[in-house]
Amino acid sequence: MNTAGTIDRPLTHDPKKQAPMKPSTSEHAGSATTDFGTTSGATGSRQNRTREMQLIPEALARAHMHARLHEAEQERRAIRLVTARRMQRRAERASLRARRALAMAVMQ
Repeated sequence: MNTAGTIDRPLTHDPKKQAPMKPSTSEHAGSATTDFGTTSGATGSRQNRTREMQLIPEALARAHMHARLHEAEQERRAIRLVTARRMQRRAERASLRARRALAMAVMQ
């Protein structure tokens, strides 16, 4: 195969930037279409089998996974923020306890 990348591992992940599929060398240019005299049926079905069409499910899955990873990262940030606020409140309470203990020690 002369084209860089395969359907499973494309050269680029954007289907719009990939070259359309070329007909195979074993397939003659007008083998099925000229015998029957109609060019719309076989050619139309052949055009539906382009690389772009074959990569649409992969592109959708990739976009879905990107969205899920983005949601997961946002959730992790929110959890870290909640944890940081909780730790800050705990540190402030510990600081107040230490101040009171120091004040009590100085008073006596």
